[in-house]
Amino acid sequence: MPLDLLRTPPPKERADAARNRAAILDAAAVLFAEHGVDAVSMDQVAAAAGVGKGTLFRRFGDKAGLAAALLDAREHVLQEGILHGPPPLGPGAPPVERLAAFADAYLDYLLEHLPVVRMSETAAPGARYRIGAYRFWHRHVAILLAGTPDPDHTAHALLAPLAAEHVAAILPGLGERRVRAGVARLCRQAFS
Repeated sequence: MPLDLLRTPPPKERADAARNRAAILDAAAVLFAEHGVDAVSMDQVAAAAGVGKGTLFRRFGDKAGLAAALLDAREHVLQEGILHGPPPLGPGAPPVERLAAFADAYLDYLLEHLPVVRMSETAAPGARYRIGAYRFWHRHVAILLAGTPDPDHTAHALLAPLAAEHVAAILPGLGERRVRAGVARLCRQAFS
């Protein structure tokens, strides 16, 4: 399946719904950055956005749905780099270099938004694997691993240490440099 087919199309909505959506996402981004994801309630987001709680809950369901929507635009930037950006992240570099560039770029994205990504991935059992972006990342890695034994399984295995819950747990003890080096090492070893 081509990677473009795994991208989530933008929602079609009325102008007032689009304004409300933008206001909610802007308010959530500000509140999450100022107070931390865990400390912000849906009531606070609704009040800051100037919408009713019903509008917020109908649109996003819960805080995890809000977090996933907030991350969507940031994920699209990384996806665009993978599909059409310059090498080594984009096409034109050998698979081993593209995989290392993806892992590094994904860690940039993850570390910048760790609490929000963590919430979106852990809201319910298996939530991480139901997010459309995960299917995109998995397919991209599996394509890069074509020609290795069981690319689908190896792609899951390489994405596992990039889970937000895992990174949040090991980051304080290992530090960013060691986390990045370890992930880069796993990427190289996948081709051995």
